[in-house]
Amino acid sequence: MMTEAPVKLFNSSARSKWLRLRTLILLRWLAIVGQLAAIIIANRVLEVSLRLDLCAAALGVSASFNIVTTVIFPANNRLSERGAMLTLMFDLFQLAFLVSLTGGLSNPFVILMLSPVIISATALTIRATVVVGMVFLSLISLLVRFYIPLTTFSGELIKLPDLLIYGTWAALVTSGVFLASYAHRVTEETFSMSEALTATQLALGREQRLTALGGVIAAAAHELGTPLATIKLVAAELADELGDSPHLYNDAKLIGTQADRCRDILRDMGRSGKDDTHLHHTPVSAAVEEAAAPHMDRGKMIIIRVAGTVQPNIIPDQPEILRRAEIIHGLRNLVQNAVDFAAARVWIDIDWDDKELRIHIGDDGMGYPSDLIGKIGDPFVRKRKEKQRSQSTRPEYEGMGLGLFIAKTLLERSGARLTFANGSEVPRKRSRPPSGPPELARATGAIVEVVWRRSDIEAMQSIVRGPLGENIKHKH
Repeated sequence: MMTEAPVKLFNSSARSKWLRLRTLILLRWLAIVGQLAAIIIANRVLEVSLRLDLCAAALGVSASFNIVTTVIFPANNRLSERGAMLTLMFDLFQLAFLVSLTGGLSNPFVILMLSPVIISATALTIRATVVVGMVFLSLISLLVRFYIPLTTFSGELIKLPDLLIYGTWAALVTSGVFLASYAHRVTEETFSMSEALTATQLALGREQRLTALGGVIAAAAHELGTPLATIKLVAAELADELGDSPHLYNDAKLIGTQADRCRDILRDMGRSGKDDTHLHHTPVSAAVEEAAAPHMDRGKMIIIRVAGTVQPNIIPDQPEILRRAEIIHGLRNLVQNAVDFAAARVWIDIDWDDKELRIHIGDDGMGYPSDLIGKIGDPFVRKRKEKQRSQSTRPEYEGMGLGLFIAKTLLERSGARLTFANGSEVPRKRSRPPSGPPELARATGAIVEVVWRRSDIEAMQSIVRGPLGENIKHKH
């Protein structure tokens, strides 16, 4: 009895890449507005003496960080684990500096320092959360001793007793550990449930296909039953009549034996089906051809180039990749988008080195709108209808985004990195002949680059390649 190896639907770091930079930027703007309001109210209404110059510097650094990141990075940029951790640590240091200027642990707003820890516990791995938590613990420990006490304009000192200061420190440490553990556990449960639901959907789809295949096999076995029985009957009669001729007698018995074997094979396949290990992995060019096949006859020329040639059969050492549904469907969506907006041709280039496998999908259309290229990959990205009708060659498209969002999500689930650009922005490695054949041309419109680490996508070399064996029983 054999069972299928479990398929890991997500990389270990997949969840950490769900956090968008834009989300942290918006939260930081809200924090800046709240901090500014608290400083103004404390100074103007409550008449608390503050170092307004240093407070303004702290707010200015936070605002400058927001402005710089907004200008440098696209709006839909998703942070890596390291990037998200460093961003949250910046927020911790900014909050700690501001709290040190406004009374230290005597300031009730010190509780806001828990926010980066909770976000880390929710969006990042346990290792990153421990690092952020240790920084949080170090900063609040320093705030016990190093801070500027609050005083009123009349010179009255506002200070809590030491017992309450240490109690606040203990409460912050306890709250940080408890809330971070609670948030991380709940998020892990939600993540695991999402993974389980996805696996269930994939298993259901596979089961439906196997059921349909089993129905076809059962129908074939039923239809072939009578001819096979007739062959066996005639073979038996011939064997009886050819008893005096040993060679002809053995041939007649062989026909009957093979008819029985055909019946057994059909019956066996009808019960369980066969598991063809060849279908679990495929050369990368074959996977791309399968993804592009539904769009080959849509009036646009699709040119597939493997290592620079349009004859993939002459490339003997192509990487063999895991044939996973999300890879095929994701590439198919990208090809569909290219065919939809191409003028006449779509180019699919496959290349690789020792570490990475790269697929470029480009067309000769008008390219991505410059005002939306930073948002590609978000669902339901839309332009103004008037502007879109004037720029798009397909006016029935009132917006784009859902198909690319699905493709981006599915491919990133397999470990891919996607980059969207226009042909005019990509450096040319070779010049395009002005009137040469399309096989030597390059995309001038929209281009999508899909990059995998070969260790993430390549089929294991230990897979046994051979003919179909006995039926593989599956435990359910």
